[in-house]
Amino acid sequence: MTSINKIVLAYSGGLDTSVILKWLKEEYQCPIVAYVADVGQDEDWDKVREKGMATGAEKVVVADLKEEFVRDYVFPAFRANAIYEGSYLLGTSLARPVIAKEQVRVAEAEGADGVSHGATGKGNDQVRFELTYMALNPKLTIIAPWRIWDLNSRTKLMAYAEKHAIPIPVTKEKPYSCDENLLHISFEGGLLEDPWHETDESMFTSTVSPEAAPDKPTYIEIEFEGGNPVAVNGERFSPASLLAYLNKLGGENGVGRLDMVENRFVGMKSRGVYETPGGTILHAAHRDLETITLDREVMRIRDSLVPQYSTLIYNGFWFSPEMKLLQKTMDAAQERVSGIVRLKLYKGNCMPVGRKSDQSLYQESFATFEEDEVYTQADAGGFIRLHALRLKLQAMAGSKKG
Repeated sequence: MTSINKIVLAYSGGLDTSVILKWLKEEYQCPIVAYVADVGQDEDWDKVREKGMATGAEKVVVADLKEEFVRDYVFPAFRANAIYEGSYLLGTSLARPVIAKEQVRVAEAEGADGVSHGATGKGNDQVRFELTYMALNPKLTIIAPWRIWDLNSRTKLMAYAEKHAIPIPVTKEKPYSCDENLLHISFEGGLLEDPWHETDESMFTSTVSPEAAPDKPTYIEIEFEGGNPVAVNGERFSPASLLAYLNKLGGENGVGRLDMVENRFVGMKSRGVYETPGGTILHAAHRDLETITLDREVMRIRDSLVPQYSTLIYNGFWFSPEMKLLQKTMDAAQERVSGIVRLKLYKGNCMPVGRKSDQSLYQESFATFEEDEVYTQADAGGFIRLHALRLKLQAMAGSKKG
């Protein structure tokens, strides 16, 4: 093994990182700092600290990143309407760069020369973590246990944990891999590896099933300023508090479930099941407000960039120069996106039903089907003939050939 003086491990207390903590201690014979990022997951942090110390950590650092996560990662992505492969709102993808950024800071503060993570060699997280490490401090030595050890399955990990008396939250009967933060909860692995297998209702933790949701719809109003949500039903919140509140409202109405097979960066397809109640609401509301505040051509250019922007996030390039360029472009399009959207939440559905803005480009006097004095309908004839000219020329050329 490479000689390392101290390692900072991105630690969650779950199966993988608990085993990794013990394994690093045995293999590298150096102090291990267990770094825990609080990005909104439901955890007993005292127990996580106790478990980390009991498993061999020299120190456990818990960093509260909730506000930074939502303000500096979730909101910028939602200003851009980021969505991967038409469905995924990038909950895990957005959390990884803020977690890795703080891990680099902790490593520097603790005098560590190594960083480690629990991502497998098959997934996207290894790329997201390591691209961030290299972008922010390329001098750090990166240790990726899944790529170098012989514990190459969940079954072997559980056997290792049992051998070393490490308590684990995963069982052979329910071997899901879960990732939770303020934006979403994801589930992978186990029974979900069969894409034909329907998820069991007991798996979901933040949303009720649409069938069990209230029979009466819930109406909410979300206010935006410059593309960012700032208030719900007239009450202003901090970024993290606003998202948490929308998670509650969405979860109660069965909003935000997703079951999809996605394309991983490494080349394989993977099934993921997600709960993103608040994010689903915000995405729908933001897009709807843009329909009255964004210029048509600005919207078209911005929308053409969304797939590339979203793929950069998914693949881990948050701190890349191309990402910085795209973010500036996305944010420039948000200068007029201020106003209020009213939504109807009902049995898994999130439906915008009203929108208003003092920046609105919608003018009823032009759009009305009633009599008006601002639009000359006869002008449309010349407009159509000009756009049809190339089509007429093509038809004429075809007739000559025939």
